[in-house]
Order: sequence, then structure tokens, then C-alpha cells
Amino acid sequence: MMNKELMTAKILEAKVSKGMTWEAIAEAIGMSPVFTTSAALGMNSLSEDKAFALCETLGLEKPVAEALQVCPKKAWDGAVPQDPLIYRLYEVVGVYGDTMKELIHEKFGDGIMSAIDFTMDIEKEENPKGDRVVVTMNGKFLPYKAW
Repeated sequence: MMNKELMTAKILEAKVSKGMTWEAIAEAIGMSPVFTTSAALGMNSLSEDKAFALCETLGLEKPVAEALQVCPKKAWDGAVPQDPLIYRLYEVVGVYGDTMKELIHEKFGDGIMSAIDFTMDIEKEENPKGDRVVVTMNGKFLPYKAW
């Protein structure tokens, strides 16, 4: 069985070789660009039909499709990432995380936002002062159970 790291390397190589965007790949398989990219990078899995559709789109073999279907181990290095974009997302949570938590609790009560029943969109907003990145996260509220 191919591991997720090799799977991702093969997908990235084929994506570059074919000159495709994540949006084009996602459209070809009928999925969102965010989820498709996450699965290709090994953090989510795809159903059999979507895995084979992705491989057909990129001209990849069956072992890649099989690896795409394996449930991932969702773990990452505990150190703060050095990549500037990912570091800035950590910064956003560091600066605004407690604020988000307070406002979510005030509006919904004691609970969390699901990252399982979840969608995310990333859009570009053109602006004369500099283009803007718009990240929309939409997660189901899950109240804590008292017993």
C-alpha cells in the first residue's frame, strides 16, 4: 500500500505536469477545491469514485487512488510552522482565538465549532489598496453535553 507522503508527491507532480489548478481538479471530480486539496495533501480521504476520478483527471495509477481512500492520521508537528502564510494563520488564532471563543459562547452557549461537519471557502477580493484574502469557515455548533 502506498503511503500518504508518496501519494501526495505523485499528485503534486502530476498537477504541475498537467498545468492544472486545484479548482480545475476539484471541478473535474465534483468536489470543493478546499476538500480536494486537503485530501490530495493527505489530511482527508476520498470515496472510491472520487479517488479514481482524481487519478483519471491527473493520469495516475490505481495505488494512488487506493491511498486517497485510506483514513488519514490527522496530526502535525507541534512546533509553530515557519511557512509565512501558515504562521500568519497561527497568529490570527493566537490574537483572535479567545475573542472568537467568547463570541461563539455568547451566541451559542458552551460548545465547539465542528471541524468534521465543516466547510471552508477561500476567495480573492480585488481591492485598489491591495487584494484581500477572504476565508469563510462554516462549522456545525456542537454543544457540550451535561450529564
